[in-house]
Amino acid sequence: MGELPAPLYARVKQMIVQQIQSGAWPPHHRVPSESELVSELGVSRMTINRALRELTNDGLLVRMQGVGTFVAEPKGQSALFQVQNIAEEIQARGHRHHCVVVRLEEEKASAERALTLDVREGQRVFHSLIVHFENDVPVQIEDRYVNAAVAPDYLKQDFTGQTPFAYLTQVAPLSEGEHVVEAVLPDAEECRLLNIDRHEPCLMIRRRTWSGRNTVTSARLLYPGSRYRLEGRFSS
Repeated sequence: MGELPAPLYARVKQMIVQQIQSGAWPPHHRVPSESELVSELGVSRMTINRALRELTNDGLLVRMQGVGTFVAEPKGQSALFQVQNIAEEIQARGHRHHCVVVRLEEEKASAERALTLDVREGQRVFHSLIVHFENDVPVQIEDRYVNAAVAPDYLKQDFTGQTPFAYLTQVAPLSEGEHVVEAVLPDAEECRLLNIDRHEPCLMIRRRTWSGRNTVTSARLLYPGSRYRLEGRFSS
């Protein structure tokens, strides 16, 4: 008995994969709309939708609500067990980095923030919210709180020219770091900043760093799951 032919949606997927692998559809190429693919391939919209949905889940496509479907950039990766500068990670891949500073302000430490920074409740702390881009695609939200006593000139810096990581390692050299990794769903503001659907899962790292005995920062780093991966290596 011969093999059964592949389902239509699987054949559509294979056609799209071939276009990507051949270079005919490079990263960021806009994929024809569902209507265009229905007309071109002569299959149902349901078939096209399933093929695009599965390729998006596989990380080969990125669907931007109200904009269209695009060929995904090969996933960037970040070192899980190291504290690194995201700008250098992106540039090491031969890509362009830039960022947008959404928030840069002074606050009084809440009880929770005081605990994570080892300061008194109500003490002055600095807060920055920055979106990092790789080749004009948002790949990380950096939500960082800084111990003002350790980095008193933090608010005076131009973080479009250097990252907070680069500045802080100069004024308070890193001696210790802590990572906690979770899978989370983004809130409405995070979806807007990352230009993702509200149902797209994200990788979230909670990071604290120390310089000597001083806690320097407490940061929440959010990565779209379809655009990034974390990698670590260890030995016993």
